[in-house]
Amino acid sequence: MDRLKKHIEQKAHTQNGRFLPLMEAFYTIQGEGYNTGKAAFFIRIGGCDVGCHWCDVKESWDAAIYPLTSSHEIVARARKYTAKAVVITGGEPSMYPLDYLTDQLRSEKIKTFVETSGAYPLSGYWDWVCLSPKKSLPPLHENYHLAHELKVIVYNKHDFIWANENALKVSPNCCLYLQPEWSKSKEITPLIIDYVKENPQWNISLQTHKFLNIP
Repeated sequence: MDRLKKHIEQKAHTQNGRFLPLMEAFYTIQGEGYNTGKAAFFIRIGGCDVGCHWCDVKESWDAAIYPLTSSHEIVARARKYTAKAVVITGGEPSMYPLDYLTDQLRSEKIKTFVETSGAYPLSGYWDWVCLSPKKSLPPLHENYHLAHELKVIVYNKHDFIWANENALKVSPNCCLYLQPEWSKSKEITPLIIDYVKENPQWNISLQTHKFLNIP
């Protein structure tokens, strides 16, 4: 199905973002990328058709198994926590209209962060956009200039080429990160270390939450 057509259908299904298929929501420490180590409330939205074979949250792919939850209820949960920062992740959150949710969060003076493959038009207001492009369904061109952070998952050596192809498309001040795919981290991490030493415009991102044994 055409991505734009699917995006329009999702707007109708979720009443333009007033309801979202909420998979889970939890308060934790950001484990990856630029904001590693910061406390935040995570909102994981169900539904993804990007299809990464190494995805560690494949249970998020089928949106139909998650109840449509009021955005007001989601914001009420976020409001309970000390850190006034929310990370919207998935699944693939760009499948859904997120203006309504982010407007509600902003009204509570909560900062908004999103982690997306950029495969669909990105809606909503964001204090930080982490773009994590995937080969199976690459980002829309319009989403590259929105990225504050480019985070490329490295599964094999060709992913270094893929990373640089994407780095040419983001803004010059975008932060660049390479992250080893967790199941191959012992093999891939030494390659990333060597690569970053030779290409210092890149930084290393590790899934520190997995080392800390937190969500």
